[in-house]
Amino acid sequence: MKLTVKDCLELEVFKNARVLAGEVGLANEVKLISVLDISEVKDMELLGSDTDEIYLTSFLTVKDDVAKQCEIIRGIAGRGCAALAVFHVGKVLNKIDGQVLAAANDAGLPLLQMPAEATYPQVISKIMDEVLYGDNFRNSLISNTVYHLLNFERHSSFQSAVREAAISNDFQLIVMSEDFNPVLTVETRHRATIADAIRLGRQRNVEGTSNKIYTMIDVNGVLTYWGPVSIGADKYYMFIVDNEDSYTAGEITKLAEIIELAMGMWKYTPERDAKSEFIRALIRGNKSLAYTLQSESGLSGGDIVSVFMAKGIDRETEESAFARFENRTGLEILKIAEEEETYGMILRTEEIDAKADCQADCTSLFSEIKAGEGIRIFHVTGLGGIEGAGDAYRLISETWAFVQSVFPYKRVFTKYDLALVNNCINIQLQGGFVKKNYLELLEPFNALGEHKGAQLLDTLETFVLDAGMNSGKTAEFMEIHANTVQYRLKKINEMLGVEVTGGRVIPGLTMALALKRLERSVS
Repeated sequence: MKLTVKDCLELEVFKNARVLAGEVGLANEVKLISVLDISEVKDMELLGSDTDEIYLTSFLTVKDDVAKQCEIIRGIAGRGCAALAVFHVGKVLNKIDGQVLAAANDAGLPLLQMPAEATYPQVISKIMDEVLYGDNFRNSLISNTVYHLLNFERHSSFQSAVREAAISNDFQLIVMSEDFNPVLTVETRHRATIADAIRLGRQRNVEGTSNKIYTMIDVNGVLTYWGPVSIGADKYYMFIVDNEDSYTAGEITKLAEIIELAMGMWKYTPERDAKSEFIRALIRGNKSLAYTLQSESGLSGGDIVSVFMAKGIDRETEESAFARFENRTGLEILKIAEEEETYGMILRTEEIDAKADCQADCTSLFSEIKAGEGIRIFHVTGLGGIEGAGDAYRLISETWAFVQSVFPYKRVFTKYDLALVNNCINIQLQGGFVKKNYLELLEPFNALGEHKGAQLLDTLETFVLDAGMNSGKTAEFMEIHANTVQYRLKKINEMLGVEVTGGRVIPGLTMALALKRLERSVS
């Protein structure tokens, strides 16, 4: 049964409360309760996007402004507010003005005057008890579900039992790994895709949910309820779809508890998360295992557009950016989280033409999520199947710790940056003639003396490695005048006897400068 405003008025905590206006809305459903503390209508976006909510207020911040009180009432009514309960009348407000009552009546919003003894915590506690754990569970949902889940004679497995329960009670069930890959799917309708639901779940940061109260998310008009579930010693996520909006959040929470108990009684073990294992195999360089998992995971090496490793990204920010990217491009992101690092790959989907060039889309994603001082992203975009993906992860793992020393101002590192540094690492390790050849290109700087030579070498390093051979950016990085940069570059050209921006000069010079920085960082 749904909880309505009228049902709330029958609770003990609402005893002596008065309905001052908006009686036509007493049948409004109540799913949530919040405190209303805004003083400007423009701040209404801070309230979030939830509907069917009772707001509690004393109009403290607008107690002397009847016009604003009316604006707030019209604003929350327009957002689908279930009712507004006003506290401390006679203390904060002398009275509720007639204009406020008229605004509530016009909007059809129940306006309740709470008794003097009522407090916010009491009201919040009692209403949420009713929403989540009241005695209004539908017997048919609970009893029918228990009947099917514990019918060991009829069913040979938990999967068979839960499917029968879902069909009988008109709900759907998806169990996902910690990396949000489905490991059990029981679908009884097809109004929204699992991918759409998972995308919104990540965007709402259900990964951060630690309690057992399920979070409701509307997926294209389909109500889904999300929460954590433990199977053995492992953590999973489960979302339940209420096909006909028949149940309250409390009923869904109870249903989830019963399903979790049944998993234990059936000794149910989910199938392994083949998609996550596929990524881990490539990270470890185990290409043969990746080929084995390819069919099981439903992935194709030819669909891999990019692989990446990201460090220091806030999970909520990351999920929001990933969800927007998938919606905008039609590409799919698979990822696994390892402590502060995220490993992932970007895949073509059936919607994307196999010949389409998706590299620009990937680059735009990495540019979007690079904001933040500690964020670093390492990616190889433009791949050749499983072999290319495995080689790309190897390139990232061998170079990420060093590439930041060579390019200290960068936050996003491409395969070109990684390949350059990988070559420098190999030259550094091998030493000998090749290393000597490159470092001798910079020998003229040593002849100028320690201070002057270091100054010019620093300018050249910044110009070539950091500023993309842009003298203006070089001046910004070094915090000197652009004319000073031009003067120093002229001196460098004279000293080396070449034009440092020349096409035949810059490859060797870039390698020499990168090698010099790497050598300093590891010495």
